[in-house]
Amino acid sequence: MTELDEERVHVARCEAALRAMIDGARFNVVVGEHVAGDRYSAERLGRHLKSLVKELQEDTGGPPFFGRLDFGSGAAAGEHCGRRYHIGRRHISGEGGGPPLVIDWRAPVSRAFYRAGARDPRGVAVRRRFGWAEGTLTGFEDERLDRGEELGAASRIMAAEIERPRVGPMRDIVATIQPEQDDLVRADLAESICVQGAPGTGKTAVGLHRAAYLLYAHRRRLERGGVLVLGPNRAFLGYISAVLPALGEVDVEQTTVERLLARVPVSGRDGEAAARVKHDARMAEVLRRALYGRVRRPTGPIAVPDGSYRWRIPEEGFRRIVDDTRRESPPYGVGRERVTSRVVDAVRRQAEARGRTTGTAWTRTVTRAVRPFVDEVWPAVRPEEVVAGLLGDPAALAAAADGILTAEEQAAILWTRPPRTFRSARWSAADAVLLDEVAGLLERPDGYGHVIVDEAQDLSAMQCRAVARRSEYGSVTVLGDLAQGTTPWAARVWPEHLAHLGKPEARVIALTTGFRVPAAVVELANRLLGALEADVPPTRSFRSDGRLRVRQTPDLRSAVVEAVRDALRHEGSIGVIAADADAGTLAAALRDGGVSASAVTADAEGNAESAGTAPADAEGNTDGDAAPDVGGGPARVTVVPVTMAKGLEYDHVVVAEPAAIAEAEERGLNRLYVALTRAVSRLDVLHSRPLPPQIAVPDSRPLPSRTAVPDSRSLPSQADGRPR
Repeated sequence: MTELDEERVHVARCEAALRAMIDGARFNVVVGEHVAGDRYSAERLGRHLKSLVKELQEDTGGPPFFGRLDFGSGAAAGEHCGRRYHIGRRHISGEGGGPPLVIDWRAPVSRAFYRAGARDPRGVAVRRRFGWAEGTLTGFEDERLDRGEELGAASRIMAAEIERPRVGPMRDIVATIQPEQDDLVRADLAESICVQGAPGTGKTAVGLHRAAYLLYAHRRRLERGGVLVLGPNRAFLGYISAVLPALGEVDVEQTTVERLLARVPVSGRDGEAAARVKHDARMAEVLRRALYGRVRRPTGPIAVPDGSYRWRIPEEGFRRIVDDTRRESPPYGVGRERVTSRVVDAVRRQAEARGRTTGTAWTRTVTRAVRPFVDEVWPAVRPEEVVAGLLGDPAALAAAADGILTAEEQAAILWTRPPRTFRSARWSAADAVLLDEVAGLLERPDGYGHVIVDEAQDLSAMQCRAVARRSEYGSVTVLGDLAQGTTPWAARVWPEHLAHLGKPEARVIALTTGFRVPAAVVELANRLLGALEADVPPTRSFRSDGRLRVRQTPDLRSAVVEAVRDALRHEGSIGVIAADADAGTLAAALRDGGVSASAVTADAEGNAESAGTAPADAEGNTDGDAAPDVGGGPARVTVVPVTMAKGLEYDHVVVAEPAAIAEAEERGLNRLYVALTRAVSRLDVLHSRPLPPQIAVPDSRPLPSRTAVPDSRSLPSQADGRPR
């Protein structure tokens, strides 16, 4: 029996063991209903056991392991001396309580798989990587670290895994995590980090894998607060939705900032000037003034009837209670309750001095009597009342914004036709951020143990404050790329942004090696960096495959159809990215040309969603093969308005008319940078107008087509681990 056959036998053993684990977990759910000592314990045990079954059933059917560690016999191997471990996405127990068949990639011993090298073997004699195709083990390759043999970028299996076609949702990267990524994934729970990552450097994957690692290493500490993942839009969340379940983690909340802050329906729309002001950090002080401006000084004493008695608190004493409470700076709602409690205590002291009994019933009665007096000086209020009162009343806004906003800025955010009440207001997305700020002043929101923020560079200062309120006592992982900042308020430097997120001490780490975008594409996109007003280092590409073609054409529509037809002869997904105003025209051109295509559009909240997408299979992949897809077949082609392209990726990308993208908005060059870096294999840049000078060659000649070395996916698979 060959070594490959032996490994295949181990695969069968792992699959059988995993089925036994699922059956055993289901059996434990049934038995657990009868073993708990009380109802509370039964409920907790039931939730735990059902969660375990859910995690095991979420298995994606992928390979049970992707690597193996053979430790040597030297002292460096320590307790692992002479042992062998298979490393996989989840732990698989051995039969009859024997040694595990697969070790979870997050376990301490697994770190050697990512960190060991020829210079520092960490006791590892042999590191083995496995090649898989459609669930079948096809080969492996060994690195004899004890002999100083390390493949690194020459690993054909790792290259094949990185370069696999992008079909369906995002995949995990556990088989290809690099040492610098592993450092971030395993950073301590108490540490907040900011990952500045160029396109394709794996920053999103790092954030998701860090979530999975923290839940593995600190599950008890995170059970109460939980982990929150914030993405830029729902399409992006759909794209990453399969990663955490594949890693064995299903109880992670994933949402957008807009949905996190959704107190009211968003049906209004702000102009750019109004949105800029509302998202500015100065609005926090304006709102604080507007809210606490409702607190008034007492204008008289308090008289509380109590049977035949009438207890009095003089105006000066009442004022002292209010002033002392304000100096303590509690949340507004807490301050109101604190004033009420202190007034009741003052009345209680008088009553008890006269021999009155002050039990629970007495306290309730006196509290009801005190409330009207407190309402006069510290009124109950809703966030909607405060914001509507501010934006609908020029005098109220002028008073709250005095010395903070200019007259022009105040005029920009004032409602031209104020609603009769806040209940009939048409709130905008920016108003929702203001409402959350006021809600946070009224009462602190529930916090999370760890928050992961993707595309964080596009958050406004006020949105950052909303995230900070939910991570005040936890840590954050901030993921972003300053070069991809496209909102009017996008960050240009990280320290100020991190201060708004409440984590000024967060460590900033730059990932500069791209694993997704081929070198030819990276070189073109890097030309834009000097014009983006973002201090980020250029990207280096791990990949030598890929293709770049830049072509000028008199008929852009026909050229796009031709480029898509050519792309359909290759495997993988295809994205046509154009300025928003041109996307509909190009989608129509493809339909007229007999090419099936879906379209990404924006919903009412501005989130990306697909229209006309082909049916998906159980894994979220569209059915069909790599043959040209024309007329009637499922669509592998998606037409994407450039404002919806961020976070998405396609094997083949056609960028149409870069000049139109660059001119469409204030940060159009940033948007073009995003568009150019969506390709993971091939990029066609088609233009009928001159290219933006930042990506044109100095003498204005068209950029030549460039084709890199043949794609390694075309090579046959061998038992020694070479990709198929």
